[in-house]
Amino acid sequence: METHPRRTVLAAALGAAAAAAVAGPAEADGGRRRSFVKRRLRAMSLEEKVGQLFTTYAYGQTADTTAAADVAANQAAHGVDNATALIATYHLGGIIYFAWSNNVANPDQITALSNGLQDAALEGCGTPLFIATDQEHGLVTRIGPPATQLPGAMALGATHDPEAARAAAVLSGTELRAMGLNQNFAPDADVNVNPANPVIGVRSFGSDPEHVAAMVAAQVEGYQARGDLASTVKHFPGHGDTADDSHAELPRIEHTYEEWRAIDAPPFAAAIDAGVDVVMTAHLQFPALDASLRPATLSEPVLTGLLREELGYDGLVVTDSLQMDGVREGYGDDRVPVLALQAGADVLLMPMDIDLAYNAVLAAVAEGELTERRIDASVTRILDLKYRLGLFEDPYADPDLVGQVVGTAANLEAAQALSDRTTTLVVNDGTLPTPTDGGFVLVTGWGETTTNVVAAEFGARGWSAERVVTGLAPTAAQIAAAAAAADGKGLVVVCTNGIADNPAQADLVDALAATGVPLVALGVRNPYDIAYVADSVHAYLATYSYAADGLESAVRAITGALAPQGRLPVDIPHADDPEAVLFPFGHGLEY
Repeated sequence: METHPRRTVLAAALGAAAAAAVAGPAEADGGRRRSFVKRRLRAMSLEEKVGQLFTTYAYGQTADTTAAADVAANQAAHGVDNATALIATYHLGGIIYFAWSNNVANPDQITALSNGLQDAALEGCGTPLFIATDQEHGLVTRIGPPATQLPGAMALGATHDPEAARAAAVLSGTELRAMGLNQNFAPDADVNVNPANPVIGVRSFGSDPEHVAAMVAAQVEGYQARGDLASTVKHFPGHGDTADDSHAELPRIEHTYEEWRAIDAPPFAAAIDAGVDVVMTAHLQFPALDASLRPATLSEPVLTGLLREELGYDGLVVTDSLQMDGVREGYGDDRVPVLALQAGADVLLMPMDIDLAYNAVLAAVAEGELTERRIDASVTRILDLKYRLGLFEDPYADPDLVGQVVGTAANLEAAQALSDRTTTLVVNDGTLPTPTDGGFVLVTGWGETTTNVVAAEFGARGWSAERVVTGLAPTAAQIAAAAAAADGKGLVVVCTNGIADNPAQADLVDALAATGVPLVALGVRNPYDIAYVADSVHAYLATYSYAADGLESAVRAITGALAPQGRLPVDIPHADDPEAVLFPFGHGLEY
């Protein structure tokens, strides 16, 4: 491993203070941990403690970037040049990675960035950082290839096997930690009972509360199996029955308290029983839980009354991004952080203006609106978790090992094997598996990359594939072109994505069906599309994702190289009668 003298000295100093983490009975270590945290807390200034409450982003592939574009973006967002200056100025408790903030080019770069950020933190207030991302997999994936890409939540839900969910989390968590991350904002614990949900959908394990609870608990245990990565369940008190996106507006859930207990609460209760380290809040109104209609993130009855007192959770609470309109609606950016802390949150994620938010919390303490004792309670939880993750002993990743852990052949093989278990055959009139070894196939419908991957998979299996991309909302001309291209083909495969919001896709399917060529539809996101085309297609498979592994599994199922194993993790209602179930939870055909 490369030698870093500064890191060696800093880590040694912290490690000496935290040496009790290495050995000894759990009870004794608990006492030593509490003693260590108290000493650290007493040594911190109020400014340092308030800084620990914030996790935010910084642009750049290195902590001390001098790249002009990154410097300009950091100046615009935060008034500093780079992450090193941001950490030094605000004593940050955490950094979150995104592709759009230019943090995740490749595993070696990510590892070096993580280590550079920890250097900056230790040289500043001396407290290691949470380094986080949203690596849910599937629809929400922040770190792409060559890191291993795994099935997302609903795809794993289709296995109906918590051990599959656990295995995926162990693999993902191991790769994240190898790149220096120590917190993953996953899994999603929402129960997706609303097919029109615009923000959750396939991010959920399904529509049955007990099923979701079992899968969530398994993933929490998988992510936290090594004790060096914090799992975060989201979005409390439950975001599964909304028709609005909290990124853009403030959704409202009309469940009664009894419905919340029966539908929304079980996965969070299961995660707490599994020892989850962190719970993330939701920016939504839930009148039955808080009649004031404050967003849950700012609601003391929700975060303290329900989460802490009723469910007995004593771990860390992080807000969802404070840049989302769902929490900013009706509140100033200076008020949101203070109200979130008063409600019971510990970590304030991505405030709109870090300088405004940081100073607003300091001012609230100075004016008596928040007590320093209240700040200490959250910082104690933060320091305690950082201790338990081993960050005070050694927060760094080994750059010499990352290539031996991330995206290995064994991991990629394991990911494909998991994906093969998720493909769900919902409709089949006997057309599948295709009886011929190769032939002429038209691949059409949504997605430039998606249709390209599907066509390539057919080509790799000896088929001659023509591709006609029609997009999310196909025009009459595009539909006519696709139908014309079906002439002379032995098979048509159409990829659909969100027919309910884009009904022209159903028109495309109908036009393709009218050609008389055997027609197979792939629902490459939410599985509900079949409700709109059930009378038109010869076969329908749900992949729950347009990730390459899932598309490969679907093509192998179509061509008979793979027997479909997945079963629906949701009820699919009739398109014209949402109360009537067309295909029930657990449905899945085989051959």
